[in-house]
Amino acid sequence: MNLWPPFWGAGIHVDEISNDFRSAKVTLKYRLLTRNIVGVHFGGSLFAMTDPFFMMMFSQNLGKEYIIWDRAAKIEFLKPGRTNVSARFHITQEQIDEIRNEAQSGEKILKDYSVDILSTTGEVIARVTKTLYIRKKIS
Repeated sequence: MNLWPPFWGAGIHVDEISNDFRSAKVTLKYRLLTRNIVGVHFGGSLFAMTDPFFMMMFSQNLGKEYIIWDRAAKIEFLKPGRTNVSARFHITQEQIDEIRNEAQSGEKILKDYSVDILSTTGEVIARVTKTLYIRKKIS
């Protein structure tokens, strides 16, 4: 993923993805090309660093019998970002089981998942909430 042009060009680096696709860590460097006009992280880059992960992680854990798409997203800018930043994504077995139970009938379900973007000092500078569309394929 680190060679994927939207990440590479934006200074986004995937530091780790667990073998079971239940956790991931992503960082965004603070550099001239990632700053906006007032000298803090460009909001689009902050959002981009979080974009594919919940969908990818749930897709890997639920399998091909589920359709999973990003339906909506929201970003809250809480503090100016003037350092490298990171986001840690986690999904649990309980969340996976909940989706399987709710999606049994083949009806769509919408689920919100949030991740905090942290400065190097641990301050939350932004929070991204992704709404996933999930439906079990019925054959």
